[in-house]
Amino acid sequence: MKGIQGTSNKTYRQIMGNGLRYEIPKFQRDYTWEVDNWDDLWQDIKMLLSGEETEHYMGYLVLQTSDNKNYYIIDGQQRLTTLSIIILSVLKSLNDLAEKNVDSENNLKRKDNLQNSYIGFINPVTLISDNKLKLNRNSDEYYRFNMVLLKNLPIRNTNASEKHLRECFNWFYEKIKKDFLTGEQLAGFIDSIVDKLFFTEIQVSDEINAFKVFETLNARGVQLSSSDLLKNHLFSVVDNKKTSSVEIDELELLWSKIVSKLGNQKFEDFLRYYWNSFNKTVRKNNLFKIIKKSIDSKDKVFKLLRELNDTADIYLAIQEPEDELWKSQPKIKKSLSHLKLFGIKQTNSILIAAYKNLKIEEFIQLLNYCDVISFRYNIIGGLNPNETEEIYNDIALNIVKNKKFELAELNSVYVTDDKFVNDFSTKNFRNTSRNHKIVKYILSEIEWQKFNNEISYESDLYTVEHILPESADSQWGEFSDESVERTVCRLGNLTLLEKNLNKDAGILPFSEKIKIYNKSQSQLTSTLSKEYETWNESKVSERQKQFAKMAKGIWRIAGL
Repeated sequence: MKGIQGTSNKTYRQIMGNGLRYEIPKFQRDYTWEVDNWDDLWQDIKMLLSGEETEHYMGYLVLQTSDNKNYYIIDGQQRLTTLSIIILSVLKSLNDLAEKNVDSENNLKRKDNLQNSYIGFINPVTLISDNKLKLNRNSDEYYRFNMVLLKNLPIRNTNASEKHLRECFNWFYEKIKKDFLTGEQLAGFIDSIVDKLFFTEIQVSDEINAFKVFETLNARGVQLSSSDLLKNHLFSVVDNKKTSSVEIDELELLWSKIVSKLGNQKFEDFLRYYWNSFNKTVRKNNLFKIIKKSIDSKDKVFKLLRELNDTADIYLAIQEPEDELWKSQPKIKKSLSHLKLFGIKQTNSILIAAYKNLKIEEFIQLLNYCDVISFRYNIIGGLNPNETEEIYNDIALNIVKNKKFELAELNSVYVTDDKFVNDFSTKNFRNTSRNHKIVKYILSEIEWQKFNNEISYESDLYTVEHILPESADSQWGEFSDESVERTVCRLGNLTLLEKNLNKDAGILPFSEKIKIYNKSQSQLTSTLSKEYETWNESKVSERQKQFAKMAKGIWRIAGL
């Protein structure tokens, strides 16, 4: 994997051994694990102890190092912090036994041995701890001066991260105190799990390579916190001896607002669309490198975060047609609902730029153009969407610069009438849930164009009927097995039909189906009996060509 110095599987014992030190970058997210997370880990540990499993995989641990002794934890801090708290809970339990004069000497030896192996050395005179794990700026003081020293944990005047740490410690402490009653059991518990919990350790040399690792792993379905890496860079630019706590608090507030607004939207996607709305196109794997180079001063960091906070509202509204921002804009709602249906993201940057820099009438017009282009280019043409993104982003730059756009700029992504009609005439839509909605949309638009009869593609009353059934039997002798395969999912073979009528139609022959079709409120369907006496492959082609001619007029931009 590009950007990686080394990768290997390691047990928790190996990770914490040989004088290694781990630090959570001070501006990475706080400790946030809660009861569900703790219980999941505890159940996994109990399965190890019972012998039901011989080992448990803890996932990726992404580390940055320059000397192979001291490591920044880029991803994995929640898991390593929780394991450290489990160790501390055992140390507290051993200390309790010693204070009760239960095998005091041996239990204190066990405590010191485990402390030195997995937590760190404590100077007996100064009581200053040299910890193997250093937490972030909101957590380390509490961890170091209270948890590691096994003090009664303060409740008052604690932040959210410290509260989570305290609750985590108390949760595991109660479990461990109940399940392991002797010093031998407590020490044996730790000695057992440290060799059975293992990670895939990935080492990188710098932040840029770490970001690339995140993107690679994310592409494989492993969701990592590359936004934390970006946050740490931005905050590190600001943080120096002259920086006031007020400034850091303001940055924290801005960052929290942005992340909170985005919810389940990926921060990195939002950041890239925002950046590309006023900069030359940057691909995902170069985004962090470009931003790190560009945002290199305190004022630039504050400006970036304030603009991101403002733009997040626009970005989210573009993703959601029913957003409050569009409540009095039915045309915007309509076009955005189409883009959402089509699964189009390539328009995000141009729409952000347009909303910020154009009059609302011009924004509506451009949005409609994007709607039509996306249908011709993506849905019917099936062309490479990446090519449209670069063109849209170039137009976005012109919009930012000139506060206007020219229709001719869209010419290169507008599929010509001839190609569109040809593509439409042969288009197949395999039976998937997404395609089902798109076909309903296409047929409802043709229904309106041909009969002025309005049927909402979002209505649950209608479904897509395959005139030639997908499971056609011998009653459909006009079609060979090969022609069924070629024909069944073509647009010309599809029609709108009420759900209750669709059940009745089933795999009946065409002569019986049209009796059911006559009952439909969809005139595309009810008129089939007037237009066709029989149904075969040539009739499907004929009907689809008729649709294509109408489609040319429905999905059209005058002047292109």
